[in-house]
Amino acid sequence: MTSQTDIPTLASLEFIPYLNNEGQLPEQLHGKVGVYAIFDAHKTLQFIGFSRDVFLSLKQHLVRQLDRCYWIKVKTVDRPSRTVLEEIRAAWIGENGSVLGEDALWTQPIQVKALMTPEEKANYANPIHDPLGQAKILKNVARRVEAEILARLKERGVEAEIRFNPKIKEEGLLDLK
Repeated sequence: MTSQTDIPTLASLEFIPYLNNEGQLPEQLHGKVGVYAIFDAHKTLQFIGFSRDVFLSLKQHLVRQLDRCYWIKVKTVDRPSRTVLEEIRAAWIGENGSVLGEDALWTQPIQVKALMTPEEKANYANPIHDPLGQAKILKNVARRVEAEILARLKERGVEAEIRFNPKIKEEGLLDLK
């Protein structure tokens, strides 16, 4: 258990660029357990989370919320404890007021159904005598959305390897492998 004095204020931590000059995420966070805050280009707080691998979580968030991931602040912990991580997160949220309350956008796989074009919606509503028709349509929508995300990441200069899980695309979900 930690005490309030062990918890650094979010304001006291240094901003770290989400991407370095080579388009890579902060490699020093690979495999690190910690609490992190994500900020947009104007250094406005967007999300506070914790993870058993901060690096992998940041990669997921970048794919899900590219336009809101420009800066981070992080506190790593050497001895993982969910209680400690929750205490730090709660303190940071208390320090900054509530965060945006859109946790699912940051933490859940991308639901491609919401991103269907009118034509895709029509095809999905009336699959042509094919019991696998809807799954095929969802998989194709997922592939299209994946290509759009990868193109936007490339425009942003992201060079980190991004691989989506192919097994969940026919469920209409996009998530990193």
